[in-house]
Order: sequence, then structure tokens, then C-alpha cells
Amino acid sequence: MNILVCIKRVPDIGARVELTGDERAIVTRNLGFTISPHEECAVEEAILQIEKHGGDATVLTLGPQEAVEQIRDSLARGVGRGILLETDGREWDPGETARAVVDAIRARREDGESYDLFLFGNEAADTGDFQVGVRVAYALGLPCVSGVKAMEIQSGKVVAKREIDSGWEIYEVPLPAVITVKEGINLPRYASLRGTMKAKKKPVDRIQPRPTGAVLAMKRLRRPAEQGKQVEMLGEGPGAAPKVVALLKSLEVIPS
Repeated sequence: MNILVCIKRVPDIGARVELTGDERAIVTRNLGFTISPHEECAVEEAILQIEKHGGDATVLTLGPQEAVEQIRDSLARGVGRGILLETDGREWDPGETARAVVDAIRARREDGESYDLFLFGNEAADTGDFQVGVRVAYALGLPCVSGVKAMEIQSGKVVAKREIDSGWEIYEVPLPAVITVKEGINLPRYASLRGTMKAKKKPVDRIQPRPTGAVLAMKRLRRPAEQGKQVEMLGEGPGAAPKVVALLKSLEVIPS
């Protein structure tokens, strides 16, 4: 079993995001970076499948030189090797990103390395495009199941489950296949100190992809207004009970 996991370097979603004066870039001097939560689960799923079926996993990302940090984090968790599609740091649109990923996969194939399974996060935490995994599957002519919350590999196929309001949708597709997973499919492990030390010695290949020209042109970024919060004190002790009851009735939690 040979698995390729695609991740993206994104700003830490727990940090306050500030924009430059021209609203065309994010101020990064005090900003931490990580990988998207969905993609973190994709990395964990690759490790789980390798532990169960044997083989190896590779993590790939397109981004600046600093994105090696996110690759090393995945290597520390148990992935075998990494590939950096190194850019100058500008944002690539989903079409360009997918083309670069496909070119890297085809180049590996020409060198005799093929993959049985391609794992993506369902969407990136910063742009939420939902596109790269589907575009890669289409370009490679592979079956694709998105929004997966459970999966199992069985003799030449993958059984993927997508959660819906009334239960589960279950898909059986032959390998190789592209699967985009959602947060909650597993509980990602933390990188151990030993894993972190071993990750420094694992190979990370660097490739310079050639952009073809983005279809979409960015005008500016805009940070949405912060949502205000309001707290109302209903009282203290037993004297607050009537107000609590009145509030619950107004919310129709209890009958009037």
C-alpha cells in the first residue's frame, strides 16, 4: 500500500488575522502556521492504513520554503517521506494547485513510483475551496469520494462512508482512488519527541512547479467584522429563579 497525502500550510485558525494596508496579504510576523484540521485527519488516516495494511505514505504540499515545517510535522507523526512543491509564497488558485500536484504525481509515475490511494482534506481552512482533490481525481481519471467520515480498504477497493442527515451513504470504489476526508474521521495523534527527531532525517524532495497563470485574480482581502457578545445577569441565588423561568418560556424551551 502506497499512499499520497496532500496538505496545505495555513494560518493558525486560533490566531487573530491582520491584513496589510493594501488588503492584499496577511501580516505573518506574529502569526503561527499549521495544516488544516481536515488534512490533519487525512495524515492520520494514511498512518492508520499503513499500520493496518503495511506499505508507506508520502505527504505533499505546495507552498513556500517555510512549508517544510508542516511536512516535518507529518513525518514526525509517522509518514515516511515528504515532497515540497516550492513556490515564492504567493497564493495559487485551485486549478493551478491541482495541475502542479498532478504533474508531480505523473513525474513520480514515470520514475516507477505509483500510489494506491490519494488522501486530501475535504477543504482548506483558509480558502474552503473544496476543489483540489476533485480536480486531481478528474485529471488522473480516478474515482473520487468527498466528505468521507469513515473508510476501510478491502482487497483492491476502498469502502468510503459519507454522513448524511438520515444516516450514511456508502461507496465502494476500486483502487487507486481519491478520497477527501472530513475532521472527525479519526483522532490525530501528537508527534512524539522521538518521532520529531526521526523526522529530521527523513527525505523531503523539493520540486519547483511552473505556474500557468491563475484563472482567478485577487482584488483584495477582507476580514469580517467581529461578532459582538452580550452577557445578561439574571440575578443571584433563589431570587433569579423567576427570571430564569421567564427566559426559558420566551425561548420556548418550556411551555408558557
